[in-house]
Amino acid sequence: MSDTPVKQQSTAAFYGQSVASFAVAMAATGIGIYQLNANAWVRGFLAIAVLYLVTSAFTLAKVIRDRQEAGQIVSRVDQARLEKLLAEHDPYEKI
Repeated sequence: MSDTPVKQQSTAAFYGQSVASFAVAMAATGIGIYQLNANAWVRGFLAIAVLYLVTSAFTLAKVIRDRQEAGQIVSRVDQARLEKLLAEHDPYEKI
């Protein structure tokens, strides 16, 4: 394989911004639910719903990433097989 793809890494600034954004969003949602003018059952239900939504989003992101990485591995294996076949093939070989 002549071309080895470079593994893409996020910068520290992007990672930090993502963590900060997530923390601010969760804090704002938590404060909003706490300050809501409703009884404890409604606030509890909304809090559980938000937690379920967050865990579902993390799971979906992981599944999508895993599927994409698996596709890249299969593609690289196929590329290696093709390169091996082409390297072993002699077009001037007499049959």
